[in-house]
Amino acid sequence: MAEMRAALIHKAQDIRVATVPRPEPRDGELLLRVRTVGVCGSDLHYYREGSVGTATVTSPLILGHEFSAEVADDRGAAHGLPRGTLVAVDPARPCGRCEWCLHGDQNLCSNVKFAGSPGMHGGLAEYHTAPPDALFPVPAGFDAATAAMLEPLGVAIFTLDLAHLRPMENVAVVGAGPIGQLLIQVAREAGAGHVWAVDPIGYRAEAAKRGGADEASTDYTAVARWTNGRGADVVLEATNSPSGPEHAVACARVGGRLVLVGIPDGDRFNLAASAVRGKALTIKWQKRMGHVYPRAIQMVQAGRVKFGPITTHTFPLDRVPDAFRFQNAYQEGVLKTMIEVG
Repeated sequence: MAEMRAALIHKAQDIRVATVPRPEPRDGELLLRVRTVGVCGSDLHYYREGSVGTATVTSPLILGHEFSAEVADDRGAAHGLPRGTLVAVDPARPCGRCEWCLHGDQNLCSNVKFAGSPGMHGGLAEYHTAPPDALFPVPAGFDAATAAMLEPLGVAIFTLDLAHLRPMENVAVVGAGPIGQLLIQVAREAGAGHVWAVDPIGYRAEAAKRGGADEASTDYTAVARWTNGRGADVVLEATNSPSGPEHAVACARVGGRLVLVGIPDGDRFNLAASAVRGKALTIKWQKRMGHVYPRAIQMVQAGRVKFGPITTHTFPLDRVPDAFRFQNAYQEGVLKTMIEVG
């Protein structure tokens, strides 16, 4: 049996690189050689806590759902994906048969399998398998890191879809990690009048300002100052803090709209009902994304978003444990850590 190198999480704070059997494509799947993987905030939840919500690591799991790969299967040619084609890989495998899939809401599939979460190995390995409809070939000129970043960009695009942003409405982004940095850029391209950013970590707030925010601060109460007490029309929350949604509510205007993207540490957050009710806020929760990869590719190809300032550090596959410790410690101005596999 063919083998490969892979990074597996065994429990919280315990990731090891090992040699494991290479996956064999099932019917309807193609073999892929993984190129680059981004370390996501949800990966860090597995690292810190051993779980994301009710999804708990109970056996060794290959993490990683933001990744690019090359088709390593001659059968790909029949699908317009000849061997060597660089693709972005959609990590979701919706069933296509449930009520939500049939309504076109595959991101809400009740039977979905998701690469890099319990029940399905992810991309932090030399090889992966996926069906052709989960593969999006990228234009010439896209490198492997750019293709991997299309997944988090897709999350940002879908978040703005949920926000129903109107031209010249003002946006506050609470949380300026990688997703927050992308939300700033996409909100600007979607027609926001002003975009403000808040993050308690100083270097991330500064990166937000460089990345296109009109103003940025480590204190969420700054939004009230920037808006003369009115608050933002739309607030996009992208933190890992149990306080993030509460701060987002404080940043919103009366009648404003919130989209909650972040996953709080401990899977809990608190909201004062009177604050939400008193402002008559509309709140939506973001769950991954719809069919937005084509738009993500177009945005990058047109130069509307920049990944370079976000992808700050790179590690090889054999140093994945170091990469997770590094990213989790917020060292050296890190925003997004990328793993180069092949």
